[in-house]
Amino acid sequence: MLFSEHNFKRRKELTGSIEVVCGSMFSGKTEELIRRLRRAQIAKLHVEIFKPKLDARYHESAIVSHNQNSIQSTPVDHSTSILLLGTDTEVVGIDEAQFFDPELPHVCEQLANKGIRVIVAGLDMDFQGKPFGPMPAIMAIAELVTKVHAVCVQCGGPATYSYRTTSNESTILLGEKKSYEPRCRTCFNTN
Repeated sequence: MLFSEHNFKRRKELTGSIEVVCGSMFSGKTEELIRRLRRAQIAKLHVEIFKPKLDARYHESAIVSHNQNSIQSTPVDHSTSILLLGTDTEVVGIDEAQFFDPELPHVCEQLANKGIRVIVAGLDMDFQGKPFGPMPAIMAIAELVTKVHAVCVQCGGPATYSYRTTSNESTILLGEKKSYEPRCRTCFNTN
């Protein structure tokens, strides 16, 4: 049976998905998110980008990588705010997903079920090496999970952990090179 052009368009419109880019600090998660979103923009798809309002390290509204690449986004207080989109949105990007509330996986699923491509980036583990926020649940429902690695500053191997260099015990501590360094499993567990 041949697909008519109408059926093909309808089928294409209903194909939503969830993609996750995860890893440690300094592994290139935001860089990869920006790359995928820019490609969607080049393809002339309608893209909406979100980040948690509490993350204003580099810029109040833009998503900015450690390499200073950036893309405009909308800061939100709660993941359900992401659902207040225009009807023509085809791709949704979400950065720093670990800082969102527990509703984020449900929000991602609702968007994907509407035919939207959802691309999520965030830390998969906190500074103690434990699963971080809503990331494990999002990874479980995603069609594609890409784990990126940094370089361990101790031995040069692939780093999957974010080692905190300060004595602050709070789970959420926004920081960068002053507060964290990427480490491999062995070097993370040595100190």
